[in-house]
Amino acid sequence: MAEVLEPKKAATKKTKTQKYDKATYMKWLEVMYRIRRFEEKGLFAYSQQKIRGFFHVYIGQEAIAGGLASALKEGDKIVTAYRQHGIALSRGLSSAACMAELYGKATGCVKGKGGSMHFFSAEHNYFGGNGIVGAQIPIGTGIAFAEKYRSTDSLCVTMFGDGAARQGALYESFNMAMNWKLPVLYICENNMYAMGTSVERTSNVHDLAKIGLSFDMPSESVDGMNPESVHRALMRAADHIRSGKGPYYLEIETYRYRGHSVSDPAKYRTKEELEAYKEKDPVEMIQVKMVNDGIASQKEVDDIIQKINTEIDEAMEFAENSPYPLPSELYEDNYTQKDYPYITD
Repeated sequence: MAEVLEPKKAATKKTKTQKYDKATYMKWLEVMYRIRRFEEKGLFAYSQQKIRGFFHVYIGQEAIAGGLASALKEGDKIVTAYRQHGIALSRGLSSAACMAELYGKATGCVKGKGGSMHFFSAEHNYFGGNGIVGAQIPIGTGIAFAEKYRSTDSLCVTMFGDGAARQGALYESFNMAMNWKLPVLYICENNMYAMGTSVERTSNVHDLAKIGLSFDMPSESVDGMNPESVHRALMRAADHIRSGKGPYYLEIETYRYRGHSVSDPAKYRTKEELEAYKEKDPVEMIQVKMVNDGIASQKEVDDIIQKINTEIDEAMEFAENSPYPLPSELYEDNYTQKDYPYITD
């Protein structure tokens, strides 16, 4: 793994380092704070046993979702792993539909049938939310093949964690994507510990950006705690892919503040390490930068925060008051021979 980034202290004076317009910074703040508040409220509901099953929150990794929201085009596709609520929200799925899905309600984004790990929305070009480690990598490669086959200008962002970087399907997919010059952007969200074991203990290659080099795939490491860095890297990668040169690979170095899931006490890392990363919390840092650099006023920042607080409270109420799916729903949305008569036993 690349060298751990040193924590950045909040600015105390105007630094005049603005590189993007106000609307972009406002978008980053809105996306990132929405994710943070959604996950915090979800954790609270989980503690009340209103949400069941596995639950993996995106707290600490929000800058990646912010960069995706600003850099991608509407027609671009995304497929990711099971720490995915934040990515879904960044693609435009509503807080209400996502929260209802966590509750297993019929008004959820997949009618209460997917739960925490399996959000989906064809309308928003969001293909999950996949529970099998690394299974989304060949899926994303296939989606990219479809885009190339149809001669679109769209790409498929295929995201996975550092733990999935050791899956055999990754290497098969990388080889196929490079051989056919598929429009796929592979992103490894390296939060350092996979399910609970560090990269150093599971791989001889600690710098995960090197994985793509054996395929001659353009590859780089990115500071995943800063939406500006993520946005710039994504734009470079997207320009390369849309020019017809084939795939690109980004190792985005990030950090989750909670354990792998709600049941993980995360004793494999030190309190000092956790606190060091919290000092460069992307949700807090973007607010400091916007105010200190004169990008937005404190009131404008506070207004966004208040608006999203209200939105998430309403999403919770919506989920609470929504009905559970009927038992008959078990037989809906399934593939059958009636739907596909050309399939035979």
